[in-house]
Amino acid sequence: MPPPLYADHPADRTPERDAVEALISQARTLRGGLDAVRRESSVAGDLAADPQLRWQRALCDLAVHHLDDLGGHLDQLREGLPAALADAAEAPAEPPAAPAGPAAPERGTLLRRVGSAEWNLLTDDVTWSDELFAMFGQDPADGPLTLDELPSLVHPEDQEKLAVMVTDCLVDGRPIDGEFRIVRTDAGVRTVHMVGEPVLDSDGGTACVWTVLRDVSELRRSQTAVRETGDSLRRQRHIAQTEHRLAVELQESVLPPWRGSLRFPEGGPVTLDLAGRYLPAATSALIGGDWYDALQLPDGRTLLSVGDLTGHGVAATSGMAMVLGALRGMATAGHRPGQLMGFLNQLLDTASQPALGSALCAQFDPATRALEWAQAAHPAPLLFRGGTGRALDPPEGVLLGATTGASYGQHAERLEPGDLLVLHTDGLVPRRTHGPDSTHEGTERLLALAPRFGAARSAQDSVRIVVEEFGTIEREDDACVLIAKVGD
Repeated sequence: MPPPLYADHPADRTPERDAVEALISQARTLRGGLDAVRRESSVAGDLAADPQLRWQRALCDLAVHHLDDLGGHLDQLREGLPAALADAAEAPAEPPAAPAGPAAPERGTLLRRVGSAEWNLLTDDVTWSDELFAMFGQDPADGPLTLDELPSLVHPEDQEKLAVMVTDCLVDGRPIDGEFRIVRTDAGVRTVHMVGEPVLDSDGGTACVWTVLRDVSELRRSQTAVRETGDSLRRQRHIAQTEHRLAVELQESVLPPWRGSLRFPEGGPVTLDLAGRYLPAATSALIGGDWYDALQLPDGRTLLSVGDLTGHGVAATSGMAMVLGALRGMATAGHRPGQLMGFLNQLLDTASQPALGSALCAQFDPATRALEWAQAAHPAPLLFRGGTGRALDPPEGVLLGATTGASYGQHAERLEPGDLLVLHTDGLVPRRTHGPDSTHEGTERLLALAPRFGAARSAQDSVRIVVEEFGTIEREDDACVLIAKVGD
């Protein structure tokens, strides 16, 4: 009966070599795919600025080292097959074309990182391989080092570790398996992994120590890079999550707490039915500086405002809180919309953290149904009346924080019972185009909702219409909408 290993194979087959060749082909294919991933990560962005890309690149480099070592080991395995099997496979049939991949690693690359040593304790003979001399930076003419001399090349911090391993091997007959750093004659520091077995004499004592040493410096550097970039990525994500939570909490504390409809002024001859909504961006991390607000003023008028500061995160929301607080305070003090825009511009221009922003501020007088408003590079209010809508003609107004001492115009519009006023930020409508056309596109889409607004019974119903139209689309930026319906 044939041995179990060969029981299922004809005698003229060489399954070992076939299997090794297949593994080598697979390893090269993997190496080629990995190189492609590395190239993509290199051109995908700024490695220095993106911790995610740095971590991915470090993982790729570590995988490269492992695959190169695997390829080297497979080459050794193929070269070390029995001669009879090697001769039988000298001229195999033409194999199928392997997938395109990188060239095989330079022959001997792994061997240059692996060396062997033998210390005979009975004869004091010491044998080092050529690769081990090269690894330690030693001249073969100087001869190999004895076990007593070996610590002279070991890093001071690792000498005790080596002494424990060697002592355990010599005294207790334990195998050697550990790492230490060596300091070469050229001052280079390398990390070496040493494995070995004691050879025992007839009395059970250690007669000889045989070891294999491998230079794992590059592998350990890659592992360290993976660990450090992973730690950096986790810290970055923790910071981002913390900032996002703070931005959300700050935004929720500043935006109007009321839900549903609100009526201002209370007990006045004409009331405004008010409703608003904040619409987040498709990416939840993009918490911006958008706001909407309604406030009843001491003289009976109603303040309406919407705006958007540039940027995202805590900086944007804290800036929004500052602007909105200043706007409420100055409006309560009796300042008109044009003046308010000028004050806000001065505030942003002189702030410790300068910012830019667009805003719209309006004040409604219930006694005269007059709407006074001013804007700073912001979409104009949309007025819907009798089933149709139009954008109000905007007064002059530049971006807040862009120009020192800028002045802002002010327009007035008399509203009629049943009129619907829509104020919004420019992120409400996704930008299919950029520039003036994008603003025009958003206005046209909102004006097209005029028939539905005409059938709406309240400001809250009108907000629902806007949300149904724009709330489910992939939005590049967050947005706000504020709707006021004039009572009869």
